[in-house]
Amino acid sequence: MQKTIQEIYFDSTRIEMLNYIQNNAKTVLDVGCANGCFSALVKERLGIEVWGIEINKDAAKIAEKKIDKVIVQDIATAVNQIPKKYFDCIVFNDVLEHLVDPYSILKKVKDNLTDQGVVVSSLPNIRHAPILYDLIINGNWDYQEWGVLDKTHLRFFTKKSIKKMFEEQGYTILKMDGINRSESFKGKFISKLLIGPVSDMQYIQFACLAKPN
Repeated sequence: MQKTIQEIYFDSTRIEMLNYIQNNAKTVLDVGCANGCFSALVKERLGIEVWGIEINKDAAKIAEKKIDKVIVQDIATAVNQIPKKYFDCIVFNDVLEHLVDPYSILKKVKDNLTDQGVVVSSLPNIRHAPILYDLIINGNWDYQEWGVLDKTHLRFFTKKSIKKMFEEQGYTILKMDGINRSESFKGKFISKLLIGPVSDMQYIQFACLAKPN
């Protein structure tokens, strides 16, 4: 059964990203928390203080019932209002690609992290094999309602450019993993052929754990 846009963007728990939240974290900020499903999971599993930032007012109202605090603004505005040196972890689950300037945001939020604080992010991979196949073989570059070619994406990333973005903003990558593969038969078949230098093309997204230098 195909998922709706509501389920994909607002009701997703993103349970695969839970492994990137350090066990000793006491405060977490979930940027683009939507309905608060992932934030609530973090709070439930780790028993810690969780804040969210969400620009959609209806989604934010739901999230407010699940976590400690929700700021109803875009991150570019909210970053100037959240406390300094407060969060042990700031999460961007498929958010940075929607921003006009994700680079300056990553630089600014370093001030909001504790001395041991980290940034966790999930970013779509524009080098995903089915995307490139459709472009090179079929000549298609069609924006979609969701996914790697989501029509609201303003920035596009590869594994290499994700690493470059974080390093240029003063971070060290502690961990980066390819996450989620195509579930179609063709996608699974192609993934088996992608090894070595092109192994990154298997993945729809990359999860990244980074710490300020």
